[in-house]
Amino acid sequence: MIKLDIILTLVFSIVMLIFMAFPAMKITEWLYDRFDIDDKWHNIMMFSIILILSLTIGLFLRFA
Repeated sequence: MIKLDIILTLVFSIVMLIFMAFPAMKITEWLYDRFDIDDKWHNIMMFSIILILSLTIGLFLRFA
């Protein structure tokens, strides 16, 4: 049952990758302006926020 939960969470998260791109761009832009982060961290931060948001929504969709 645990393997099925992990697979379903990842399936829901993959779908949410597309929809979480815009909020991640806005969050990254806000962090970039507020904390004066280097340009080289911009893309890394954006992709990590996309992954975190997608996994969070995937977990919510699986267990809600």
